[in-house]
Amino acid sequence: MLHRRRFLTTASSGLALGGATLLLAGRGALAQPSYTVPLAQLQEMVATKFPRSVPVQGLFDLTLQAPNLRLLPEVNRLGAAMVVDAAGAALRRSHAGSFDVEFGLRYEASDRTLRAHQIRLVRLDFPSLKPTVTELLNAYAPVLAEQSLREVTLHQLRPQDTAVFDGLGLQPGPITVTAKGLSVAFVGKQP
Repeated sequence: MLHRRRFLTTASSGLALGGATLLLAGRGALAQPSYTVPLAQLQEMVATKFPRSVPVQGLFDLTLQAPNLRLLPEVNRLGAAMVVDAAGAALRRSHAGSFDVEFGLRYEASDRTLRAHQIRLVRLDFPSLKPTVTELLNAYAPVLAEQSLREVTLHQLRPQDTAVFDGLGLQPGPITVTAKGLSVAFVGKQP
């Protein structure tokens, strides 16, 4: 009887281990596990980082308001349209304008955040500025775009968001922009 119990215990442990191995081995054949972040949640997080001031060559400052984010799944990027105010001694008065950028995303493992990177200016427009000032702004526009959103945190994964994946030896990998939000794929941890 004791021999039979040992055999059944060993057999059931072997089946459980074999089942877990099959699950892990079969992971590649199934859909890749992922975590989805909806646009509304991204919008909430980025709003906490604004308004933001960016100086322009000591001449004036640009004050950027919280951006309106948009999903661009066709190019796997996000867009951000912002109201911007230019003010300073060189301008005599404040000028309202708009600022539009596109950017990619990256995962920062040290604090489990999704951050803006590879920022590209789409448009910078100040209807009330003189053409010479607009030319100056356009010359600095790519740098301004980079300074305005560089490494802005769009989302932070909580330990409970990834606990199951951590237990399976997975970590956040590629980030894909979809029509519903961001999809963070989980991939095997690198040794």
